[in-house]
Amino acid sequence: MTTITLKINERSNYGKALLELIKVGVEEKKGIEMVEEESPYDPEFVKMVKESAASKERFEIDPNDVWGSLGLR
Repeated sequence: MTTITLKINERSNYGKALLELIKVGVEEKKGIEMVEEESPYDPEFVKMVKESAASKERFEIDPNDVWGSLGLR
């Protein structure tokens, strides 16, 4: 058996068609098994990261001078 991980854009026509084809194969027991994995990340953490990435209130930190970048030197 081969395992393939797919990311399907359910909003695109091709994604909808592919997902429907897979669902039909699963329902008719045509040798396809859908295994949905849960994210290893806490949903609250993911939400926080996405919000901070979208925020305009951020600054870059120099990895070679972290304390200086934070103004703590």
